[in-house]
Amino acid sequence: MQYRTLGHTGVQVSSLALGAMNFGAIGRTTQAEATAIVDAALDAGINLIDTADMYSDGESEEMVGKAIAGRRDDIVLATKATMPMGDERNHRGSSRRWLVTALDDSLRRLGVDHVDLYQMHRWDPTTSDEETLSALTDLQRAGKIRYFGSSTFPAHRIVQAQWAAREHHLGRYVTEQPSYSILQRGIESHVLPVTEQYGLGVLVWSPLASGWLSGAVRAGREITTSRSTFMPQRFDLAVPANRARLDAVERLAQVADDAGLTMVQLALGFVTAHPAVTSALIGPRTLDHLHAQLAAADTVLSADVLDAIDAVVAPGTDLAAHEKFDTPPALLDPALRRR
Repeated sequence: MQYRTLGHTGVQVSSLALGAMNFGAIGRTTQAEATAIVDAALDAGINLIDTADMYSDGESEEMVGKAIAGRRDDIVLATKATMPMGDERNHRGSSRRWLVTALDDSLRRLGVDHVDLYQMHRWDPTTSDEETLSALTDLQRAGKIRYFGSSTFPAHRIVQAQWAAREHHLGRYVTEQPSYSILQRGIESHVLPVTEQYGLGVLVWSPLASGWLSGAVRAGREITTSRSTFMPQRFDLAVPANRARLDAVERLAQVADDAGLTMVQLALGFVTAHPAVTSALIGPRTLDHLHAQLAAADTVLSADVLDAIDAVVAPGTDLAAHEKFDTPPALLDPALRRR
C-alpha cells in the first residue's frame, strides 16, 4: 500500500481508501459482511474510511462505528453532511442550524467523539460560504472535527470558498472529493488544477465508473452489476453516451490485457497516477470485490499505458457529462437563467 499526505494537513493516508456507501440497505450488506470488509481493508494497509449520514439513512455510519470499535485511533475517519435526511425541509443543507445537529447525529451513529474529516456532500447554493465555514470552524474548535472539506464542488465554488475563508478569517476546506475515472475526466480541466493551486487533498469517488470499469461490463454480455439494478438508465445501451462508454471499455480492456493488468488495476492505477489525487475511494459490496480492488494497491502505470488510455478517452473529457453532479443550477433550471 502506498501512503500520501492529505493536502497540507500532514496526515498520512493510504492511496486506496474504503468507501462505505454500500454498507447497509444500498448494497444489501449485513453488519457481519461490513465488519469483514473493514477488517480485510485495515489488514491490507488502508487507513482511511469514508462514509456519509445519508448512506442508507444513517445505517452505513452505524455499521462503520461497530466495525471500528476498539481501534478508532488507528483510522482516519471521514463522513459527510448536507444531503436530505428525511422530509423535514431544514434537515439538509449546510446551514449552521443543520450542521450542528447533523454532526452530533453522525457522532452518535459512529460511536465516536470526533471525526477526522467532515465533508460538505454537495454545494448548497442557498447558504453563504461564511455561514457554513463559520459553523465548521466552531465545530473544529470544539474538538468534534479535525478538518473539513468539500465534495463534488464546481471549481468556481472551491475558489469562492477559499476566498471566503481568507476574507472572514475562518478555517478553510482542506480537501475535495470529486467523481473521477477514465470515463469521466472532466475534472482534469477545471477542478484538479484548482485543488493543486490551493494545496487541497483529493479523495476521488467512483473510480470504477459505477461498475463500467470493473471488468463485469463487456460487449455481448448481459449487464448484471449491482448499480445496473437500481440505475438502469446508466447502462441502457439505447442511450448514445452508454454506447460510447461500452466502446471505450472494449478498447480499454485491450490496453489492460496488453499491459498484463485487470480492468480494476488499470482503472485504479489511472486515477491514483494523477499528481493532484491523494486517494481513490473503493466501495466494495463483498470481500471478493475488495480483494480484486486491493490488487491495485501498488499498481503503477507506465507512460505508454497512460498514453494508450489518453488515446481512448481524451484528457478532460466526460463520456457521460449529463451524470455530473457539479453542474451550475442555472443550467438545470430555466427560471434561473431567464428574466
